[in-house]
Amino acid sequence: MLRRRMCLIPKRRFQFLEHTADIYIAAYGKTLEEAFENAALATFQSMTDTDRIAPQIEEELEVDGFDEKALLYNWIEALIIKFETTYRVYSEFEVTSLSRVGKNYHLCARIRGEKFDSAKHPPKVGIKAVTYHQMEIIRGSEYVTVKFILDI
Repeated sequence: MLRRRMCLIPKRRFQFLEHTADIYIAAYGKTLEEAFENAALATFQSMTDTDRIAPQIEEELEVDGFDEKALLYNWIEALIIKFETTYRVYSEFEVTSLSRVGKNYHLCARIRGEKFDSAKHPPKVGIKAVTYHQMEIIRGSEYVTVKFILDI
């Protein structure tokens, strides 16, 4: 009897998981880089409708971390700080490199978006911070899942 192997790659880029008070996200990718891109997209989708964000402005963003979880934390934190200091929202994320440098990790990315306009980008929730609580990086044979919580 032949059995077909089920495809384990999630069809979505991310999903919001059940959580009592905050936003719990699982972001997926075929690579860690793609999972980080989708984590960023989910973060901004928590704030507003990312389909309404035009990629008019392109910026470079670099972060470091002492391990992959710290890198994920610093990536999401840098994006939240960017929103809070520049009032820009982003809808496109391209991790151009993610590498280990000595004992640390380094991520370079291009992010694209535009100035926040509450008429065009209806606010959903305000994000205070990303947390380490329940943070996971899960490597499957065909995909990577990153899970993290946003404090709202």
